[in-house]
Amino acid sequence: MDGGARMLSTVVTAGLIALVVALAAASALGLVMRRRAGRFRATPAVAAADSPAPAAAGPEVLTEDDLGGPLGPQATLVQFSTAFCAPCRPTRQILAQVAGLVDGVRHVEVDAADRLDLVRRLRISTTPTVLVLDRQGAIVKRASGLPRQADVIAALGAVVAVPGGE
Repeated sequence: MDGGARMLSTVVTAGLIALVVALAAASALGLVMRRRAGRFRATPAVAAADSPAPAAAGPEVLTEDDLGGPLGPQATLVQFSTAFCAPCRPTRQILAQVAGLVDGVRHVEVDAADRLDLVRRLRISTTPTVLVLDRQGAIVKRASGLPRQADVIAALGAVVAVPGGE
């Protein structure tokens, strides 16, 4: 094998190795993101983007004016969606089903493109994003991506009073 062929072979081999490494890294990242999608997590307080106040000032609270309608008597499921979001439709169906199953829970959908003020204030970077609010409108849980119905019900467990349990 002459020098040119050997060099070409080395370049092709190095390129294939780089391709395999990139594919492996992308696959690992995809698996991690898929595993985290739709999982609810407790939300620390969110300070306003233009506020110098620390996040420890208290939980972010959404009002009826923010949502364009009343809060649920026990809890509110807030979904941030966009027109081009594929997982937003099944998320809407899941949240509507849960709101129908659990007394005192209301589902509100917010168009992220129409409410950029809220999107910025709450640091929403992907749709769908689901917020679980308590009866006063404080954000208790948050999930990005398509949640499972069981996870939504479990997240509501942190704020919904059990009948006869109070």
